[in-house]
Amino acid sequence: MPASNLNPSADVSAGQIAPAGSPLEVLRIFLKLGLTCFGGPIAHIGYFRDEFVVRRKWIDEHAYADLVGLCQFLPGPASSQVGLSIGLMRAGYLGALAAWTGFALPSAAILVLFAYGAGALGGPIGAGLLHGLKLTAVAIVAQAVWGMARNLCPDRERASIAVVAALIILFSTASLAQIGAIVLGGLAGLWLCRGDAQASSGHVEMPVSRTAGSIALGMFFVLLAGLPALHAATGSPGVALFDAFYRSGALVFGGGHVVLPLLREAFVTPGWLTDDAFLAGYGAAQAVPGPLFTFAAYLGTAVSPEPHGVAGRSARSETIQAHRAWSTTTLSGQEKEAARCGGSRAP
Repeated sequence: MPASNLNPSADVSAGQIAPAGSPLEVLRIFLKLGLTCFGGPIAHIGYFRDEFVVRRKWIDEHAYADLVGLCQFLPGPASSQVGLSIGLMRAGYLGALAAWTGFALPSAAILVLFAYGAGALGGPIGAGLLHGLKLTAVAIVAQAVWGMARNLCPDRERASIAVVAALIILFSTASLAQIGAIVLGGLAGLWLCRGDAQASSGHVEMPVSRTAGSIALGMFFVLLAGLPALHAATGSPGVALFDAFYRSGALVFGGGHVVLPLLREAFVTPGWLTDDAFLAGYGAAQAVPGPLFTFAAYLGTAVSPEPHGVAGRSARSETIQAHRAWSTTTLSGQEKEAARCGGSRAP
C-alpha cells in the first residue's frame, strides 16, 4: 500500500496532490488499470476517480473535476489525457510516460495480435466471429450516440446546436467542415448556454512551466499544418500514415467513439482498409480493456500502405503519444500560470 494511504496527513486540500511518487509506482498502478478498465471513456474516468481520489487520495475531488473538465475541452482522448495528467502530477514527465504506457500498452498489444490473426480467420467460424464483432461495433456506437445525446443535450438549446452540427458533418465529411462545426458550436454555446456555466472551485497545479506549455502548443499547430504539406511534397506513405493518425487525434473533441468517422475517412475512403476489416477491428477494440484509441494500433498494423505491421503500430503509438503529451503539457503550462496569477491576486 502506498505511503500516502498510511499517513493521514497525505489527504489533499483543494487543488493539491499527494507527495510525489516514483514513475515505477505510476506504471504499476496504471498497468493494473489498463488490464481491468472496461467500458469506454466515461467508465475509465470513474475508475480513475475511485483509484486516485477515493482510495489513494493522490488528488482531491475538486481538482479532479477541474482536470476532467479541462481534458474534455482539449482534442483527443479525454480519459487517456486524464490518466496522463495524473501521472504527470504524481511523478513528472516520466510519470506521464509511465501512466500512458501502463494504461495503453495491454489493449494495444492485444489489438496488434488480433490484426495479425484476423487475416488467418477463415471458414464459417472465423466469418461468424468477425460478423459478430461488426454487429457489436454498430450496437456500441448507437448506444454511445444515444447516451451522449441524453447527457449533453438535455434542453432545446443544446439539442439544436447538436442537430445543426450533425447536419454540417453529414453534408460534408471534409476536415474543414468538422472544424467549422466545432467553431460554430462553440460560438452558439457561448451565446445560448452561458447561464449553465459554473465557477471553478480551484486550480490544478502541474509541474510544467508556461514556457514548456507554449512550446508544446506551437508544436501542435506546426505539425497540424506541416504534415499535410510534407506529405504533398514527398508523397511518403509513412508521412501520410502519421498525418492520418495525428489529424484524427487533433480534430476530435469528446469521447473515444467520436473519432470513428475521422478514422474511417482517413483509412477506408483511400482504400487502405476495407469496411469489414475496419468494423471488425473496432468491434475487437470494445472487447479489450484500456482506452478506445488503441484501436489505432490495430489500424497501424492492418493498413495496406507501408509502414504497416509493427512499424505502422509504432508510428501510431508515437503519434498518439506525442499528441497526448503536447495537449497535456499545453494544458499544464497554461493552468499553472493561471494558478500563479490567481494566487498573486489573492489578498
